[in-house]
Amino acid sequence: MHAITNQPQTDKQIQKTFWRYTLPAVIAMLVSGLYIIIDGIFVGQYVGPSGLAGINMAWPIVYVLSALGVLIGMGSGSMVSMFRGENNPSKAKLALSSSLYLIILLGLACCAMLAVFGHASLSWQNAEGDTYLEGSRYIDIFMIAGIITVAANAIPMLIRNDDSPNLATGLLLIGAISNIGLDYLFVGVLAMGLKGAAIATIIAQTVIMLIGISYFFSRYSSLRLNLSQLKFDYKIGGRSIILGSSCLVMFLYSSFVVAIHNWLFMQYGDSITIGAFAIVGYLMSLYYLLAQGVAEGMQPQASFYHGAKQHSYITKVVKIAATVIIVSGLSWTLLLNLFPHFFIGLFSQGEPEISAKAMTGIQLHLFAMCLDGFIALASVFFMSINQPTKAIMTSMGNMLIQIPFLYFLPKMMGVEGVWLAMPISNLVLFMIVAPLVWRELKKSPTTVVTAEVKPLIA
Repeated sequence: MHAITNQPQTDKQIQKTFWRYTLPAVIAMLVSGLYIIIDGIFVGQYVGPSGLAGINMAWPIVYVLSALGVLIGMGSGSMVSMFRGENNPSKAKLALSSSLYLIILLGLACCAMLAVFGHASLSWQNAEGDTYLEGSRYIDIFMIAGIITVAANAIPMLIRNDDSPNLATGLLLIGAISNIGLDYLFVGVLAMGLKGAAIATIIAQTVIMLIGISYFFSRYSSLRLNLSQLKFDYKIGGRSIILGSSCLVMFLYSSFVVAIHNWLFMQYGDSITIGAFAIVGYLMSLYYLLAQGVAEGMQPQASFYHGAKQHSYITKVVKIAATVIIVSGLSWTLLLNLFPHFFIGLFSQGEPEISAKAMTGIQLHLFAMCLDGFIALASVFFMSINQPTKAIMTSMGNMLIQIPFLYFLPKMMGVEGVWLAMPISNLVLFMIVAPLVWRELKKSPTTVVTAEVKPLIA
């Protein structure tokens, strides 16, 4: 075992600790992403292109639930690790307790939002016919049980910051296996379409939520809670939201990008184009989940070292994470271009039109994929060292820079311009963010402490 420690460490020890946290985090993200990907595979095989288009149009609004879960998990998790780094277990417990209240409050608020805007979001994306009907059925389930999705996304991250990364991964693996079996039952056997896919996801996430909450009240948790300790601290809760808001913005950016791409593809293409975009999105999400997992695996270490004032170790951890993200992104891009028919075939029944459009999407939309992963890492890095403003600006920059490209390129190039808007904006943002990260890593420990670190709680 290579736990994070305040004691001096060699490069080899830092690397072992990094992989101890990162491998479970990567597996956890890939496993959690299987909910979406498995839904896509079953919908593509049993419902067809209209189902793929429907789930892709419902996804931006439902994804907000996952975004809130990640906000709580990353923000409160960072607070937990920082307090542990400061050797302050009572504050760490208070941060954990406050996170449970945030799950309830934000989860209920988001369910209300789905009730008001859920179906309207499909109309805004020009959904019609079977596509609109299937998307509505998918949203309706999360409108009722969305708080479970928030909890299922937050709790494994909190467990990871309680120094139990393997348990967090195991929980998500249990949920994913459950989701596969339930998808087969509800979508494949009972032919319930997108409604069945949503029910399968909620049941699997309920398992994660119940086991995860039980863990925090058990003797296995280093921050073991009891009912008398369930208190909400407004300062810690507010700081957790601020720290995690960059992740929220990042997820909202993803929702915004998918929604506006859906709208543009309906303007310059058709529902088949959106089905192809869904396939390309699933293939990209496999890499993006890996990159997000690397970033999340880095976060407990970076936050702990920040709290312990071990700033040289942060630099070493970030360099390892950046190398993994860039190399894996380039490798996945190469594989997709070498074997496109195999990967596309996982989500389609061999229709030549949707396959051809998906191949175009792989070639144009995913060529700068590795830079998107680095930008996600940069946002988590700034959050981990208690710089929420830079983290939020990094996440917002991806959205703001992409808007002009989404406006002008389709007018000039048609459908191809829609495909190219995201990778070109990633190139531009990378040239801005990479120097900021590099300058932060090059600062001396003294400069970082005096200029950047603010008290966690006033």
